[in-house]
Amino acid sequence: MGVAPRGTMSEQESAHAHDASHDGQGHGHGGSSTSSRKLAAVSVINLLGFLAELAGGLLFGSVALLGDAFHMLFDALAYVMAFSAAYVADHYGDGDEWSYGLHRLEPTAAFLNGALLLPMVGFILWESYQRFLAPIEIGTGPTLAIAFGGLLVNVGSVYVLQGGKMSLNERGAFYHLLGDAGGSVAVIVSTVVVEVTGVRIVDPITAALIAVVVTWSAVKVLRGSGAIFLHRSPLDTGEIRTHLLGIEGVQSVEDLHVWQICSQITVATTHVETDVETMTEAEDVTRRVHEELAHHGVDHATVELCPEYGDRDTHLDDHSH
Repeated sequence: MGVAPRGTMSEQESAHAHDASHDGQGHGHGGSSTSSRKLAAVSVINLLGFLAELAGGLLFGSVALLGDAFHMLFDALAYVMAFSAAYVADHYGDGDEWSYGLHRLEPTAAFLNGALLLPMVGFILWESYQRFLAPIEIGTGPTLAIAFGGLLVNVGSVYVLQGGKMSLNERGAFYHLLGDAGGSVAVIVSTVVVEVTGVRIVDPITAALIAVVVTWSAVKVLRGSGAIFLHRSPLDTGEIRTHLLGIEGVQSVEDLHVWQICSQITVATTHVETDVETMTEAEDVTRRVHEELAHHGVDHATVELCPEYGDRDTHLDDHSH
């Protein structure tokens, strides 16, 4: 049979596919300067909004305003970390020392962001409980002014992000900002209700509801980053295997693994057995396997192509777990 020795074809094809993915697609990192600038601008705007709402909540007694301030801080930190991770990954970590650059910083930053948010939620809930037991008078006018300011911050951030096709990070920021705007509206409504009805416990109840929303966001971030760290497959490997088996010349697909380096780089390795008999046919099979994996969203693929083996289990002992 004229197929190349085991490993030769996969290394050549994988190197070709690796170069093509960087030159042609770039994973959205190489041309991310505009996206990074937008995220940086949104980060600064939200950090300023957080400082204003934090000061207002402490000075005028609104725990709901404090809750919204920490919600804004969480999102601002998310934007800062996303911007920092993207900037470092784009400008550093090249060369053989870092196999995939420093793109692992993205899930690391996200995990830390989610973990650090949980103590903030605890603080908001504790303050809400204390205010529920002993409600205090709220400075209505200043609280409303600062809450409206927070709403304007969110609207301004949305304006910065909107326009043209948004990147994955920008879309995430966009939806977070809509949630922040909802938090600001909740503070405004609760403050008005307290002023009109005199029922002061509305303020800590609103803060507790905001804390629930923040917790949901934190858990979502922790689950997403945790899935990347634990190598949970982001794709349906069963569907991929079925499509690969549909390629002419592919007899078996074994040891298929798909995982992520970060949210924008998906990696796959697989062992493919074939019944083709010439080098040209083998190259064609390998090319089509790479194309099929790329179609499913795989950015980097290593394909081991070899002839059929009678004792497959013995051959795969070195690869399987």
